[in-house]
This record gives sequence, structure tokens and C-alpha cells, in this order.
Amino acid sequence: MVSINKTSDKTRVAQVAGGGFSGLTAAIALRQNGWDVVLHEKSPELRAFGAGIYLWHNGLRVLEGIGCLNEVLEDSFTPPAYETWMHNKTVSKETFNGLPWRIMTRAHLHDALANRAREVGVEIRTNSEAVGAEASGKLKLASGEVVEGDLIVGADGVGSKVRDSLGFEQERWGATDGIIRLIVPRHKDKLGHGEWDNTIDMWNHWPRVQRILYSPCNDRELYLGLMAPSADPRGSKVPLDLEVWMEMFPFLEPCLVDAAKIEDARYDTYQTTKLNTWSRGKVALVGDAGHAMCPALAQGAGCGMVNAFTLAQDVEKGASLEEALADWEKSVRPITDLTQKLSADHAANRTMSYGNGFTPEALTAARFDPINRVYSWPQ
Repeated sequence: MVSINKTSDKTRVAQVAGGGFSGLTAAIALRQNGWDVVLHEKSPELRAFGAGIYLWHNGLRVLEGIGCLNEVLEDSFTPPAYETWMHNKTVSKETFNGLPWRIMTRAHLHDALANRAREVGVEIRTNSEAVGAEASGKLKLASGEVVEGDLIVGADGVGSKVRDSLGFEQERWGATDGIIRLIVPRHKDKLGHGEWDNTIDMWNHWPRVQRILYSPCNDRELYLGLMAPSADPRGSKVPLDLEVWMEMFPFLEPCLVDAAKIEDARYDTYQTTKLNTWSRGKVALVGDAGHAMCPALAQGAGCGMVNAFTLAQDVEKGASLEEALADWEKSVRPITDLTQKLSADHAANRTMSYGNGFTPEALTAARFDPINRVYSWPQ
């Protein structure tokens, strides 16, 4: 039985634009707090895009708070260590002093969130694309329909139409590098000697810049993140140019052969978006719509989910909605801003390649407990 906390006789309505991790998190958390929630997804079905994903203590606590942690844990993996290689030699092995972290396929995480959203009674509308919003509490859809809400949540990604329709002041910039993200079979038994249960961050700076982030998701599936500069036509080519990746990483041949067969592979450049504010009137932005960041610290989804979860808690505190949104941003934004800056700096300078990159400062977001609003894990 699903518990819904009613706080008043008048049921408030939230319209959520975007069915990704942040949008689903906001929808579930608001619904658990007694809101009527309508989630609008522009695609014909609710499904994940992309390959694998890391969640740390902060994101796992969100999953606990919205009631789907156990489902996510069932088919995900925590490696013994995060290992960094430079030119195929180990330069560091980090274990984070026992800080919880987990790797999974994006589809697995998304399915767990979607299942929970349906369970708590979120109304999900597919083929329902948000094309704009009004600060007074209106969401405009591509169909021409305008729907009203006591709260509008823009979780419609880095190209957010909700955000851009309201003219939020923003800075956006890209890095010189990009990444191809793929899920392939693990082939652990074919990889020879090595600690193939670890995350292994494999860097090469010469004769060309290439990196593979090797990330086991479970016993069957492996998440490969293949990084190369956007100016490198062979490294950024999709489907993969198998020869150029095999030259650097011949020991991953079974995995790379499978990766090269994936016809719909996509090369994405790293993007950062920073806004002057995350809300206007009754409209709040979460996830990449509000604070897209480079993936160097693997916190894009985690920060988005934390901010969506805390948004739902902070609008319950009795102040006017606008005051509640201001207090919410004041409470959690410093963590996101720091993580966004560090991620952009690491991406620009490729400093994670030298190992031991997960310093106490870099783990600030990971250590945050969004349920109790404390740093609940020691440095």
C-alpha cells in the first residue's frame, strides 16, 4: 500500500515536464507528499536514453526516500575500487573510505523510477511535449493545450524549452572532449589477467588523447565510456572506428568488437549550463535544465535527483511557493555549483587522469544526505 501524506483539504497540482531521472524523482516525491502530479514526456514511451550511470551516497539516499532503492540494488554493482590507469599502468586505487556508490544501466534505474511513479499514482502522459511555461503556473504543450499547476517543474533536459521560454539568464559552454557511452556484454572471462571487477579509468595522452571508462554494471553488462576530443575525427566517429580503439586498448578486444557493432551509438560533447536562478514564479528547474555539468565526477544525475527530491520537501514548509523555492535553492545550490565547477575544471584540464581525483572536496556532493540535510559520511 502506498502512503500519501495529505497536508491540506485542497489537493495541489504539479505539472512536471520531462520523464528523465530528475523529472521522475520530483514527480514521485511530490506525489508522496500529497500532490496530484502529471508528468509530461515528449516521447511515445517512458524510457531511458544513454548507457550506464553512477550513483553515490547522495543519489542512493534519494532512492531510499522515494521508495525504490531495493529495486535498484537488485541489478547493480559496487566495484571493489575505482582504479585509474595512465598508459596502461595503475596510478591509483580509490575506495572512498566506505562511501556508498553504485553502477547500473540507465535503463535499470529509469525502470525502477518509472515503476515507483506508477505505483504512487503519478499520471504519466507520453507524446506530451512541453514547449513553454508561464511564471504564473502554466505549462504550454506542443498540442496547443495549456495546463495549469500550483507548481511547474521543468526537467526537460539541457535544451529545456521550459527554461528558454521564460528567458532565464544563463551561461552555457562546452569542453573540448566528448564521450561515446555504450552497454556491452562484460566478457570478464575473456579479458585475461586483471582486476576486472574494478572500475578502471584508462587514460592515454600520447600519441593521441583517448580514454575508456570501464564500468561493470552487474554480472552481465559493462558500461563503456569512450572519450576523445571532438577535433579527433576517428576517436569521435560513431559507430566506433574499431581500429583506432584497439590500437590503444587491445586487451579490451572482446568488448570493443561488440561496441563497434552498435549502429545507434552517439558521440556527445561535454556541456555546462549555469543559471542566475533556478526558479521564476511558480516554475522550478531541476536536472540538466537548470545545471547541466560535465561527467568528470559522475554527479550529473545525482545532483539532479537530490535537487528534485529536496524541492518536493521544501515546498511543504508553509511559506509561499516563491519563498519556498528561494529557500530550496539557497539550501542546496552551493553543493551543485561547487560540483559543477570542479567537474568543468577536471574536464578542461583532464586532471582525473593523474589518479586520486576524488578528493574530499570532489566528494562533497556524494557525501550529502538529502533526507537529513547533513554530510552523513566522513571525509
